[in-house]
Amino acid sequence: MAPPPSVAAAHDRAGDAADPALRLRRAPAAEADAGGRREDAVPPPQTQQQQHEMFCYRASAPAHRRVKESPLSSDAIFQQSHAGLLNLCIVVLIAVNSRLIIENLMKYGLLIRAGFWFSARSLRDWPLLMCCLTLPIFPLAALMTEKMAQRKLIWEHVAVLLHIIITTTVLFYPVVVILKCESAVLSGFVLMFIASITWLKLVSFAHTNYDIRALSKSIEKGATHDSSIDEESIKGPTINRIVYFMLAPTLCYQTSYPRTAFIRKGWVTRQLIKCLVFTGLMGFIIEQYINPIVQNSKHPLKGNFLDAIERVLKLSVPTLYVWLCMFYCFFHLWLNILAELLRFGDREFYKDWWNAKTFEEYWRMWNMPVHKWIVRHIYFPCIRNGFSKGFAILISFLVSAVFHELCIAVPCHIFKLWAFSGIMFQIPLLLLTKYLQDKFKNTMVGNMIFWFFFSIVGQPMCVLLYYHDVMNRQALSNT
Repeated sequence: MAPPPSVAAAHDRAGDAADPALRLRRAPAAEADAGGRREDAVPPPQTQQQQHEMFCYRASAPAHRRVKESPLSSDAIFQQSHAGLLNLCIVVLIAVNSRLIIENLMKYGLLIRAGFWFSARSLRDWPLLMCCLTLPIFPLAALMTEKMAQRKLIWEHVAVLLHIIITTTVLFYPVVVILKCESAVLSGFVLMFIASITWLKLVSFAHTNYDIRALSKSIEKGATHDSSIDEESIKGPTINRIVYFMLAPTLCYQTSYPRTAFIRKGWVTRQLIKCLVFTGLMGFIIEQYINPIVQNSKHPLKGNFLDAIERVLKLSVPTLYVWLCMFYCFFHLWLNILAELLRFGDREFYKDWWNAKTFEEYWRMWNMPVHKWIVRHIYFPCIRNGFSKGFAILISFLVSAVFHELCIAVPCHIFKLWAFSGIMFQIPLLLLTKYLQDKFKNTMVGNMIFWFFFSIVGQPMCVLLYYHDVMNRQALSNT
């Protein structure tokens, strides 16, 4: 007589508990009977990794096997990823600055003036506008000079003289217009910025074509037999080439550039929106934070020393934010937008300058278009003419200091050489950070010095100096 179904099932479960192997074989078989998909039951074999892990985590297995350092130790800190800490810093910055913004708005209200960026005075600066619109005449004059030199209609030294006249005029013509007209500072700065870029481009255009003619003459005479010379790179200038060069996000002229296949219109739209957002953020920080701090300050070189330190430290954070937004808007967003619209391929407009351990590294990485121009048209020409490396660096900083002074002092109608002195002061800091980097290997001492002098002290001090000098000049002109 067969046992009842309940009794039989109980015997089966008891047998399974007593015999694990039988349970492992029977369970898959039951699944196969139910679903009709499996016929046998074989336990999956353990992999070597699983067996190794089972052995390593036994109680008798050693937990400490070799010498290791903590992730935040002085020797290993710069070899670890700090993405999580960076995210934490971003979250903390957002939280802290949001509270400060709310507190500032509750205390002072909204201080934004509608005429900060586009005032009626700026719109009436028609002499500066006309000066800006006439600047394209100078590239056309440079092209005509090169065409005549290429066809040997003028002597070589005459072509050089004409280029000197053209480049000198393109720089001093806006200076005269700005100084003659009582224009807004922002309008004057934009004009001087465009004029400086035009000057740098025209110098590169003249120097490169001069070198192309010299190279072509050497090839004709058989003095040069370099197989690496590309015939495309030694062709003469054309109107299309110089127009593209004047619009392209580069300061170094060449006959052809690497090009991308197509324009990403959606990508350009997103970058334009970002550019507008960060430009508005810069305006908000300047109006809501920097202007009140500066207006309630005294001249840093004439007032109380402790008051000057307090104002400089209070200005350091908003000026740093504005400077970082300016860098992101211009070097990342605007230059990439321009490159995308022109299908310009080489978009290394900056490197990781924030990791610079010396001032020399910073100046080599933060503004690649200017760095390439200086290396190509100042540094190596000095070296080739027998000057020392130190002299070439000095000349490079001198040219940079002159243009910084022109772009700031001319629109402000003040020639106190603050910007010039600030750039030239980088030379001893360059030597100091290089010495510290050579002495303390694999450290970020130079990087800390760079951030301290450049952002915490340098920029706020320049803002205070120029603001008070501009205010004093306006007070004297009104009396």
